[in-house]
Amino acid sequence: MQNGRMDELNELEFAASPLLDLPRLARQAQVERVFVKDEGTRPLGNFKVLGGMLAGLRALARAGGDRSVLICASDGNHGLAVAAAAQRAGANARIYLPRHASVQRATRIEAIGGEVVWIEGSYDDAVDMAAAAAEAGEGLLVPDTTSRAYEPAVAEVMEGYGRICMELSDQLPLPPTHLFVQAGVGGLAAAMAEGLRGQMAAPGKIIVVEPENAACVAAGLATGKPVRIGGDLLSCAEMLSCGLASAPALEILLRHAVDSICVGEPALQSAVGTLLAGGGPLTSPSGAAGLAGLAMVAHSPRLRNAFELANDSRVLIVATEGAPA
Repeated sequence: MQNGRMDELNELEFAASPLLDLPRLARQAQVERVFVKDEGTRPLGNFKVLGGMLAGLRALARAGGDRSVLICASDGNHGLAVAAAAQRAGANARIYLPRHASVQRATRIEAIGGEVVWIEGSYDDAVDMAAAAAEAGEGLLVPDTTSRAYEPAVAEVMEGYGRICMELSDQLPLPPTHLFVQAGVGGLAAAMAEGLRGQMAAPGKIIVVEPENAACVAAGLATGKPVRIGGDLLSCAEMLSCGLASAPALEILLRHAVDSICVGEPALQSAVGTLLAGGGPLTSPSGAAGLAGLAMVAHSPRLRNAFELANDSRVLIVATEGAPA
């Protein structure tokens, strides 16, 4: 690829995703305002395009055209973004998916030229397989998680997610007091904590929301380091089915002293309908996980007190993807 073309692709410009002000949800949660950032309107239908495409194109730029296969592990959305980066740059992509990933997500990756490799095991097993393939010289690894303290591509992925906070600085009519943000490996939550902290009003609570079956960020926050959790990790919030937090993301979350809660499967499923009925977008359990966390806290006097949620609170939620394909 010519250098001029790659330079043109290094920085991506996307239209801002809308911020919705949903009074019905605010009344249900007994708070002043509920804002929902609708990431389903992004190209590819989810926030991952902000990070995966940026990191993929920069990886190719660093390689100078060598090893023009992008490799990553994914539950679907990050892989789609990396495959889109490869397609845009005239390269190839190989995406490692765990068996629990949906066929529909795999089909979307293949439709834009990505090769899908199915892995028997969890998302974390797919992460290991993708890293091994890259280490063997089969391509350029574009991960959204790492066990190392620093990994350039992971930092670039989180940099891309930071665009959400830049947009919010222009969109929010009032500073939020609370952020409920879902976590798989923690990259989005870390980017939001880093970019939004200065825009928040007291008490400035950032609450990471995870499925009970895959609460790897909560485990890392409790121990101060990434911990691989056991179990099958399966959840209806399939984009959050991760067993090991990203080390750089966890470091950021610890620095910002975030809180965390775990929600059950029924709550994750019901949040989809609650968001839609409240005037929000149609999304998946993964996309509505932040709302599931808010509902859990809002309807528990003990948790309302613990997280300082009050009638005058202003809550921000990120609907991370549109309706499943």
